[in-house]
Amino acid sequence: MADYEFIRLQTRDGVATLTLNRPDKRNAISDAMRSELIQALEHVAQDRAIRALVLTGEGKGFCAGGDIAGMQRRMDAPAGEVGFNGWSRQQRVHHAQGLLFNMPKPTIAAVNGAAAGLGADTALSCDFIVASESASFTWSYIARGLIPDGGGMYFLPRRVGLARAKELIYSGRKVAAQEALQLGIADRLVPAGTEVEAAQAWAAELSQGSATALALGKSILDQTFELTADQVFAMGSQAQGICYTSAEHRDAVAAFLKKMAQAQAARAQGEKP
Repeated sequence: MADYEFIRLQTRDGVATLTLNRPDKRNAISDAMRSELIQALEHVAQDRAIRALVLTGEGKGFCAGGDIAGMQRRMDAPAGEVGFNGWSRQQRVHHAQGLLFNMPKPTIAAVNGAAAGLGADTALSCDFIVASESASFTWSYIARGLIPDGGGMYFLPRRVGLARAKELIYSGRKVAAQEALQLGIADRLVPAGTEVEAAQAWAAELSQGSATALALGKSILDQTFELTADQVFAMGSQAQGICYTSAEHRDAVAAFLKKMAQAQAARAQGEKP
């Protein structure tokens, strides 16, 4: 596994824990960190020994968003290069967010402190969010004259509804942990300092089933708001056909039939005079 400077990636019992590791910058995502993040997410997606992913931040904050140094470089660029530079950067941002969102296994953000801007979007890119009591969320782009560019405009309405998402994005206000739970931004609220352990335990629980079925089911579920029922049925039929051929399905059916046969034999034995 590659050595990283700005993140840590550790795996135990099939659950990978990826830690954003720039605590002195509140884990703000620099270009260098993003490159490492992309590399690590690609590794997690491809490694079949990893069944689930937990994402968290080192220190007191989850992620403060984009790196200030990157903002300064954008401001200092020649006027004729600002647009293309911005477009190029957005491609990298969306690639990283897409890798997290499309991860073919369960993902949980363990939000240990402030998740702001791109940090809040990154948490939403995961399947689930476990928030500590000291966590907070803010889509603060408006304060910089920007719009959410890390998926917030897609993910947030799906969690809280369109009107509430507009209110949070238009105002850029901070949402404390308890309100985040009430609104549906966070899925579970735990005491500060226990969020990673709680997320790891939940990830282990969620990833016990067939990896094939989990990956295919997730890929369809993530599109259901944009698809018709007939399209979901069609995609489900194709996915089920693949599941029928998987080793997990064959082993599970064989074990089930064996158990049924043993139970039937036991009943028959008990019925003998």
